[in-house]
Amino acid sequence: MKLDRGRRQKKHVNADTYVFAALVFISFTLLFLSNLSFVINIKDVGLSMFSGIRGGISGAAAQISRVVLSVQELAELQSAYKEVSERITRYEQLERSAAEIRQENYRLRQQLGFTEQIRYRHIPAQIIGRDPDNLFSSFVINKGKRDGLTYNMAVLAFQDGMQALVGKVVQAGYVESLIMPVYDISSFVPARFASSRFDGLVEGQGKSEYPLIMRLISKRARDEIHFGDMVVTSGIGGGGEDMAVYPGEINIGRISRILYKEDESSMEVELKPAIDFSRLEYVFIIEAARVESGEGGRP
Repeated sequence: MKLDRGRRQKKHVNADTYVFAALVFISFTLLFLSNLSFVINIKDVGLSMFSGIRGGISGAAAQISRVVLSVQELAELQSAYKEVSERITRYEQLERSAAEIRQENYRLRQQLGFTEQIRYRHIPAQIIGRDPDNLFSSFVINKGKRDGLTYNMAVLAFQDGMQALVGKVVQAGYVESLIMPVYDISSFVPARFASSRFDGLVEGQGKSEYPLIMRLISKRARDEIHFGDMVVTSGIGGGGEDMAVYPGEINIGRISRILYKEDESSMEVELKPAIDFSRLEYVFIIEAARVESGEGGRP
């Protein structure tokens, strides 16, 4: 019994010791915190929490504002880019137009210089249409009877520094006319070689890309003609009212092939036209009468 009573007393003493030690620790802790002025305040805790939330909201709002401003700036940049692009496009169009005008002026100056050299009374005209579905591949020009054009008048052109025969007028309207080119199958032009002076008759084959054919050439010309020789109009009138009288010494084309057969009485040559008909823009209609010395174009 005494032993049990002693154990209970010992346990009670130990519990009191623990309680005392805990109270001393709490007292020193409160004393330490009090000296540091560290007092937990519910208001301060709430303020800190709301400050954090308010800061987050402010940051989010600032981020949204920056995004909106970025979108606005992007829209403004796109608008400015579009305006600059349109302005550059206009400048490029103006530059192209200026280049085209300079080129057109150059061509017109060439034509003007040519008109001052033509020995015949002439009427300048511009090609305004082509009629490949007609009986012949014809050109439509912007001059007619009102300007003095009549049937069978010869038509010349000036290209790359060279004058050449285009064809003749086959229909003269009041303000427009139809031109039959020399490459038409119905075209016949009295011609001769510029150097050897042998005569012949130039015919077309229906298309500008086909060579012209010069027929009825004396075989004696065989040793006196060469590839590249120029063939010009002879100025000799043909038989019948349908044969135009072309002025003499107008370039027609150069020899590209010589056709010679022993069993035929004459020989033939193929000619490359002196001008490129696909680039033809302006022509000159020639009157039959020569211009007297000192005269210019048609008054």
